[in-house]
Amino acid sequence: MINRILNLADNNLILCQRNGEWCGHGPILEQDIAITNITLDLLGQARLWYQYASTLMNVDNNSYSEDSLAYRRNEREFLNILMVELPKGNWGFTILRQYFFSQFQFLLYSRLKNSGDTTVAAIAEKSLKEISYHIKWSSEWVLRLGDGTDESHEKMQDALDDLWPYTGEMFIAANFENEDECNELKIEWLQKVSPLLEEATLNIPENTFMQTGGKSGIHTEHLGYLLAEMQYLQRAYPDAKW
Repeated sequence: MINRILNLADNNLILCQRNGEWCGHGPILEQDIAITNITLDLLGQARLWYQYASTLMNVDNNSYSEDSLAYRRNEREFLNILMVELPKGNWGFTILRQYFFSQFQFLLYSRLKNSGDTTVAAIAEKSLKEISYHIKWSSEWVLRLGDGTDESHEKMQDALDDLWPYTGEMFIAANFENEDECNELKIEWLQKVSPLLEEATLNIPENTFMQTGGKSGIHTEHLGYLLAEMQYLQRAYPDAKW
């Protein structure tokens, strides 16, 4: 149960950190603000999951907090999927990753809102309102760039080729997940994603090897650098306060 909650939290926090790299660098002011707001949504969701995880973990005189879970775990202790830790890339890469992740999140949280755990259900239901906007925003950009100019189409196809090998991990069951549920989510996700990619004139890569490991703590080299930057203050000045 705890690893499931940490997985949900870590996915949001790491993607939040990646998207936050766009703050002040978006293609136009309106979209700079949009990606920053999505980043804040992801951070808020991560905080809720970390707060709940710390409550579950604070037994036998443990003293976990949302801050210690975010800033004092090393990369082998993070359980996020590999896709969210990849470098931000260009604008097309960022919005396609956000679209893939948000569609997955929406389907997963739609199930979690019916959880017998009232806290899990409440966090999922609250988050769905934000995720619906994330899907709308990112899907519009996928269509705009995929079926746009020759240059934008080429960059989106490159982004799809690079990202697709990381999408399978969302549906490969970890030891804290149900395999049947993961298979059902995969079918539902493909039913949502495939028509949009076709409309955007993008071709899904065939016979692609899927990268895995993130949900069991085996990550790409990128996560270590990300955590070194994100955790620097707390590592250098433990328990620092503003």
